[in-house]
Amino acid sequence: MTGAVAHEPPPTTGGRPGKPLIVTEDPDLLDDLLRLCAAAGATPEVHHSTPERRGSWESAPLVLVGDDAAHRVRGAARRRGVVLVGRDQDDSGVWQRAVEIGADHVLMLPDGEQWLVDRIADVAEGISRPALTVGVIGGRGGAGASTLACALAVTSAREGLRTLLVDADPLGGGLDVLLGGESAEGLRWPAFAASRGRVGGGALEESLPRLHSLRVLSWDRGDCVAIAPQAVRAVLAAARRRGGTVVVDLPRRIDDSGAEVLAQLDLGLLVVPAELRAVAAAGRVASAVGMVLRDLRVAVRGPYGPGLDDGEVSRLLGLPLAGEVPVETSLLHPDGGKAPPGATARGPLARFCKEFWERALTETGRS
Repeated sequence: MTGAVAHEPPPTTGGRPGKPLIVTEDPDLLDDLLRLCAAAGATPEVHHSTPERRGSWESAPLVLVGDDAAHRVRGAARRRGVVLVGRDQDDSGVWQRAVEIGADHVLMLPDGEQWLVDRIADVAEGISRPALTVGVIGGRGGAGASTLACALAVTSAREGLRTLLVDADPLGGGLDVLLGGESAEGLRWPAFAASRGRVGGGALEESLPRLHSLRVLSWDRGDCVAIAPQAVRAVLAAARRRGGTVVVDLPRRIDDSGAEVLAQLDLGLLVVPAELRAVAAAGRVASAVGMVLRDLRVAVRGPYGPGLDDGEVSRLLGLPLAGEVPVETSLLHPDGGKAPPGATARGPLARFCKEFWERALTETGRS
C-alpha cells in the first residue's frame, strides 16, 4: 500500500544518478530496503538517524525512513522526496508520524514494493523531467504523418535534444526504412514483446539503432505485428524517463496498445490534407483519439480544396491549429530518399518543425 501525504514531486538530480538515503535501525526492514535498492540498481547510504554529515539529508534524491526511526528524524530540515516505510497496515498513527517528519508518501511493505522499486530506479537513472512526447497521426491514409514524425525527430536531434522516434504503426512499413536505416544494428519492437514491469531507460536507448543523431524504435521485417499493451506501456515509460523528446508515429486504428501510447502523449498532431473527404475522415480519427488524448491539434497540408484554408479545416474539426505543413520538394524527387525528411535545416519542413518545438517546449515549461 502507498499513500500520498503531499503532492510535491521529489527533488531531481539534474540528470545525474544519486544515492537514496535509508534511515532505520530495524534489521529486517533494512534487509528488505537493501534488497529493493539492489533490484533497482541503486547503492544506498544507510544511517540509524538523521545523518551527522552536513548536507547528506538535504542532498539525497530520495529518503526512505523506517517507521521505527520516525521519532529520530523529527527535527530534520523539511524537504521533498521523503517516504515513510512501515509494515503494520492497521497502524493509523503512521499518518501522523508522516506529517511530523514532512513525508511525501507512506508506504507499507510488502504491498508497495513495486512502487518503491520504480522510485529508487528513477534515482539510479538520474531522472529529471520526462521527455516531451508528441504523437503524429494521419487524418486519412497517405496524409504524410510518418514524414512529419520523422522530420520532427530529425529537427529535434539537430537542435541538440535527446530524441527517440517510435514507430507505433506495425503496418506502416517501418520508419527505419524512411530514415534509410533498415539494415542498421539494434533492436526492433519484437525484441520487447515480452517486456513487463520496468524497462531501464538507459538500456533501452543504447539497444536501439542510432540514425541521424537520434534513436529509432521501429519494426523488423518479420511477421510480428502486435505488441501487448503491458509491453508498450513499459517501453514508452522507459523512453520518456530519459528526457528530451519522444516522437511517436501513430496508427489510424486505435486498439488497446494504441490507447497505451495515447495515454503517454503530451500532445498530438493530426495531419489533414485540405480536402473535404480528408476532413471527414479526420473527424472520425479525432473522435477516437480524443477519448484518450486531451491535447490534439490539427496540422493542415495543402494544396487546398475549394473553399478551404487551414483556419477552415481547424474550425470544421473543432481542433486548435498547429499550422500548415509545408511541402518539401526534395522529397518528391525519385532520389529524395537519400536524405530523411527535415534533413535540410533551411528547408520549409525543417523550419516548420523548429518553430513547432520552440512553441511546444515553451508551453510545457521545458525550454
